[in-house]
Amino acid sequence: METDVSILYEDNHCLACNKPAGVPTQDDESGDLSLLEQARELIRVRDRKPGNVFLGLLHRLDRPVSGVVLFAKTSKAAARLSEQFRRGTIEKTYLAIVEGSIAADEGEFVDRLSKDRDHNVVSIAHSNDPEGREARLRFRVIERSRSATTVEIKLLTGRSHQIRVQFASRGNPIWGDHKYGSKRNLRALDGGARIALHARSLGFNHPTRPETLAVDAPLPADWPE
Repeated sequence: METDVSILYEDNHCLACNKPAGVPTQDDESGDLSLLEQARELIRVRDRKPGNVFLGLLHRLDRPVSGVVLFAKTSKAAARLSEQFRRGTIEKTYLAIVEGSIAADEGEFVDRLSKDRDHNVVSIAHSNDPEGREARLRFRVIERSRSATTVEIKLLTGRSHQIRVQFASRGNPIWGDHKYGSKRNLRALDGGARIALHARSLGFNHPTRPETLAVDAPLPADWPE
């Protein structure tokens, strides 16, 4: 098994990788090699570990999204970091290019989202939909052009497809995101589709020592100019 994992941070308890667009975070029905399995194989070979390597999956990035993914290397770290994700204390910052213009320089989106699991599509939920879950984010405009706006996003909740749906519902789909209305085509380095959404940084409390860490992921080569 060949692996080409870009490690952003590693110690005895944590591993943060820079996921390329087009690579699944974990195994899925496509059968394509996931970031999780690549990272496990890298550790197994590099550290000469016999048998299975423990690597705890803490969160996910959508397949066409690039950026920071954090794994736990011990069960203790997995439990403590999972609790931080559950409580919403992990600081998640994204960069996105969206279609059209956003008038406000900054703002906050609050919606309720509902997921159609059969078709893997998320939509804004009706107020009486018992399955709707609150989704919140803050944004700041970085740059405007005639046809697009670059924004920095602080994700306050971690709902499936959240950023993609919340911007698309306001008439600003993310570049390349055909699922939610974009008309543009973007390509990842492997030739597959990507969207202009990048998990730029992740801030968290170290699971075993009193230290706050911030892991940054540089923009990939296939990020649109």
